[in-house]
Amino acid sequence: MKKSIILGLGALLILTACVSKKDYLALQEKQKETQDLLNSATVKLNACLTDKTAAQARLEGLKEQLADMRRSNEALIKSSQDLTELTSKGAQNLEKSLESLQERDLKITRLQDALNRKDSVTLAIVTSLKKEVGINDPDIEVNVEKGVVFISIADKLLFQSGSYNVTTRAKEVLAKVAKVINSKPNFEAMVESHTDNVPYNKPPLVDNWDLSVKRATSVVRVLEDLKVNPQQLIAAGRSYHVPLVENDTAENRAKNRRTRIVVLPKIDQFYEMVEEEMKNLSAGN
Repeated sequence: MKKSIILGLGALLILTACVSKKDYLALQEKQKETQDLLNSATVKLNACLTDKTAAQARLEGLKEQLADMRRSNEALIKSSQDLTELTSKGAQNLEKSLESLQERDLKITRLQDALNRKDSVTLAIVTSLKKEVGINDPDIEVNVEKGVVFISIADKLLFQSGSYNVTTRAKEVLAKVAKVINSKPNFEAMVESHTDNVPYNKPPLVDNWDLSVKRATSVVRVLEDLKVNPQQLIAAGRSYHVPLVENDTAENRAKNRRTRIVVLPKIDQFYEMVEEEMKNLSAGN
C-alpha cells in the first residue's frame, strides 16, 4: 500500500509539476495584469479621494460665499428700506422747509409793502413841504434822512441872537410847515434845537441846554397856536453836542445854530400797520 501511495504521490507531483510549468507563465501574467489593475484602481481611487477633498473644500467655500451674499443682500434690503424711509423724511422736511421759505418770503413781501407805503407817504410829505415852504430859500432845507423827513431852519431865520422868541418871518414859515403836519395826523413832528459851543448864561437860562430846549418849546408853542395837534408835537434840545461842522469859525458856528423839525410816523401806528399786514398774511394762509 505504501508503494501505491508513493507511486500516487509521485505521479501527482509529476502531474502537478507538469501543470504549473505550463500554466505558471499564464498565471504570472494574469497576476501581473491583476496587480496593474489594482495599482491603477488605487491611483484612481486616490485621485478621486483628492478630488473629493478639493470638491468638499470648494463646496464649503461656496457655502461661505452664499452666506456672505445672503448677509449682504439682507444688509442691502435693510439699507434700501432705511434709505427709503430717510428719503421720505427728507422729502417731508424739504417740503416743510419750502413752505417755511414761502411763508417767510410772504412775510418779507408784506413788510416790504408796509415800508413802501411808509416811503410813499414820506415822499408825499417831502413834496408837500417843498411845495409849501419852497426850495429856493437857502435858510430852509427839506431832506429825507434814514426814512424820516426833516426841515432844517437856520437860526437867524427863527431867532434873534441870544433870544428864544420866534421872529415874525419864522412864523410865516412855520405856518406852511403846520399846514403839512396837519394833513398827516398819523405822523409826529419833533422840534430839535441846536446851539453853537459859545457858553450861554442869561437868567433865567443857565447854559446852552436851557437855550436849546427853550427855543424848541417856543417853536412848539407857535405850531400849537397854528392848530397843530399837541399830541403830534415833541420838543427836544441838543445843546452844542451834535454839530454839523467844527465850531472854529463864526460861519461854522452859524451853521451849527439851527432848528430841525423832524416829521416821522408814529412808531406805535407803524407797528400796527405791520401787525395788520401779518394778520392779513395769517388769514391768507
